[in-house]
Amino acid sequence: MKIKGVLNYILFFTIILSVSCTNTNESKKEISETEERKVVIYQVFTRLFGNTNTTNKPWGTIEENGVGKFNDFSEKALQEIKKLGVTHIWYTGILHHDLITDYTKFGISNDDPDIVKGRAGSPYAVKDYYNVNPDLAVDPAKRLEEFKALLDRSHKAGLKVLIDIVPNHVARNYQSLSNPEGVEDFGASDDKTVVYDVNNNFYYVPTKDFQVPVWENGYEPLGGEKHLLADRKFDENPAKWTGNGSRLAQPNMYDWYETVKVNYGVKPDGTKDFDELPAGFENEDYKKHFEFWSNKTVPDSWIKFRDIALYWTAMGVDGFRYDMSEMVPVEFWSYMNSSIKMKNKNTFLLGEIYTPSIYRDYIHKGKIDYLYDKVALYDTIKHIMQGHGLTDNLPQIQKDLEDIEHNMIHFLENHDEQRIASPDFAGSAEKGKPAMVVSTTISSSPTLVYFGQEVGEPGNEQAGFGAPTRTSIFDYIGVPNHQRWMNNHQFNGGQSSNEEKELRDFYQRLLTFTISSSALMGDYEEIHTYNREHTKNYNHRVFSFTRWSDDEKLIIISNFDNADSYEFDLKLPTSVIESWSLENGIYKVTDQIYGKISSELTVKNNIGIIQMKLKPLESLILKLEN
Repeated sequence: MKIKGVLNYILFFTIILSVSCTNTNESKKEISETEERKVVIYQVFTRLFGNTNTTNKPWGTIEENGVGKFNDFSEKALQEIKKLGVTHIWYTGILHHDLITDYTKFGISNDDPDIVKGRAGSPYAVKDYYNVNPDLAVDPAKRLEEFKALLDRSHKAGLKVLIDIVPNHVARNYQSLSNPEGVEDFGASDDKTVVYDVNNNFYYVPTKDFQVPVWENGYEPLGGEKHLLADRKFDENPAKWTGNGSRLAQPNMYDWYETVKVNYGVKPDGTKDFDELPAGFENEDYKKHFEFWSNKTVPDSWIKFRDIALYWTAMGVDGFRYDMSEMVPVEFWSYMNSSIKMKNKNTFLLGEIYTPSIYRDYIHKGKIDYLYDKVALYDTIKHIMQGHGLTDNLPQIQKDLEDIEHNMIHFLENHDEQRIASPDFAGSAEKGKPAMVVSTTISSSPTLVYFGQEVGEPGNEQAGFGAPTRTSIFDYIGVPNHQRWMNNHQFNGGQSSNEEKELRDFYQRLLTFTISSSALMGDYEEIHTYNREHTKNYNHRVFSFTRWSDDEKLIIISNFDNADSYEFDLKLPTSVIESWSLENGIYKVTDQIYGKISSELTVKNNIGIIQMKLKPLESLILKLEN
């Protein structure tokens, strides 16, 4: 989930920057000892993945438009995901969140359309943290058992499993039916007569009742369909602060009105009602962080979310994606993540953060393993793909993030971002090819792929809430390109077009190479700047760099131009030749994506030269043969 004007709310927490002095060589040594190959995460929007219904009626009901189930992730489906070159699967929308489908016969209360986005609801308005979305179960009464079976199937397929935790906010009508014994609901013991108390779970507007937003631009819940609960009213007395930080009893329709903000012990003036980490603690490991908090009194919300994470960890979930991590104080992350790591040190922790100045704080102090590399790499590559950005800007990004490059997860699509093939992004899935090669190979960081990306999903369905270009996360909908590959649950591409099959083949070749390559966990040197200065016909639509380990040496070059081919002599500078210990002579290099292109690297006077012919949108991963 992203936020309009997020910086205003970040200032609320008065976060203090703490830059790590971690040595890059030590970081690489640690990576080589603990994680020998790259990670590839496949994000699936769980209720969409297995849906075969192609009706796609705007604002359609679950009966009209259909919904995917846990059981759709069959052994065959998971094998095909694994074969794509995937190591981890992120099931999005697992937790029980607000939705407009009647499950009252299962003891679940109905949700009010006035505080639900779409008909299927936002996965980031969690209603019950101790159970899963009833839409996803064949038998909603046994929905948790069906999820556990999915977890077991995923592990048997060799995939690690991630789910979301949304620490900054919960559904406005949070009500757990599944709390373990002794666990109290959020807000159950809050003092609602005050705006703030350190152990209140929410912030309040004590003198006012909540009011539904004023709908604008022709918007009406459920598209204007008559519904008993769609009456422009929702009973909340007193009103709570809204999830994005709005303190109004009547939030704007562009606020996160379906959620309420969780109180972590940060006073309304931004000061903190809890202990802060001592100076230098960013250099301590999770065990020291756990020890630090073991004798401290912390706000009640900290304990509630820690227990939620440990509940799912105990069930066998291998990691979490934390929604809008930066809106929660970094000290909480130290407390929570050190507790998780004490139970399973290999838990995979991914944080959604968009503010580069706090990256190192949340990695080193907050003990979050990985962060989104959106503001730098994604945004820059997107501009290049659209034709108005320069590859000349890429080297500085890697230089600026050199000490934390491994921690910055790379993606071109996710549930928040536009589909590559949508007109508002690149208008063509083919334009994603050079970008994917650069994104997946430029660093040792994990790669994230969003389901349907590998078959060129354009995201142009008019689902209901929100506009196209992103596959809807709010409504019941079918995902056409993906459905053709799914082929009525045969998961064999039987209905895919030739273009879709070729694209998926490209993704599979690229991703399977990346998870087997030792060089991609090793050293990096960009050669783009050198070639811009010394190579004729090499321009800002081309990008090149080298990666190497003791047993593998790679030269990677991509052409982002969708119209023009380029011919030039690609040069390897003396620094690379010396690092690779190459003598004068001729060496064979072979492409690792398709394996059809072999060429020669000529080394003379400590400079390497490869005669290069690059077609439009072509990329080569050239491996130096022994």
